[in-house]
Amino acid sequence: MTDQHDDLADRVAATRAQLFDTLDAIEDKLNVPKQLGIAAAKVKRGFDEQPVPYLAGLAAGVAVVGGIVVAVLRRR
Repeated sequence: MTDQHDDLADRVAATRAQLFDTLDAIEDKLNVPKQLGIAAAKVKRGFDEQPVPYLAGLAAGVAVVGGIVVAVLRRR
């Protein structure tokens, strides 16, 4: 009987630990400031390693916004 009790207690403890890990992971995913910091670090690391794609993306974004501004101003 003690073996069954110990086995059950071990399974409950393992399940509880797994639940806490899952809740911590969910909390990390929903923590927007932390996720923004992680994303910023990834972008900075990527830019430091290979800046050309980031600069090309920036240039494309500026061109798109510039095109939108020109189109809006021409309609007036």
